[in-house]
Amino acid sequence: MSDQGSMLAQPLRPPSAGRALLYVGLFVLGAVVGAAGSLVQSGWFPGGLLLALAGEAGLCLGGARAAGGRGGAVAPAAGWMLAVILLTASRPEGDFLFGAGTGSYLFLLGGMATAVICATLGRERQPGGDAVRLGK
Repeated sequence: MSDQGSMLAQPLRPPSAGRALLYVGLFVLGAVVGAAGSLVQSGWFPGGLLLALAGEAGLCLGGARAAGGRGGAVAPAAGWMLAVILLTASRPEGDFLFGAGTGSYLFLLGGMATAVICATLGRERQPGGDAVRLGK
């Protein structure tokens, strides 16, 4: 057993500069994928919607693998959500990007569900030690 105790009992430390830069990059990529997906999903309705959701899922799962934890999936999901929420707001001139249609609602709800699923499936940190049995 490790003399440091449980990982949950350790004090929180700020992330390293490289990890913080990775999270910021994933956040920006998530915003770009959200903006691109909002344009694609309405352009080619059934295929574009699936492509937009697959792009978000790929980015979130890839971010989790790159960061080695769930934070790598949460950062692009947060960027996606911010971009999509900002794009749903109408402007004073009356312009808007999302129409009130089935595809737009499927994109919004499907994207949020995809983000939650990817953050849940993200890789957790495993404690070091023997791969067969822990604590032996």
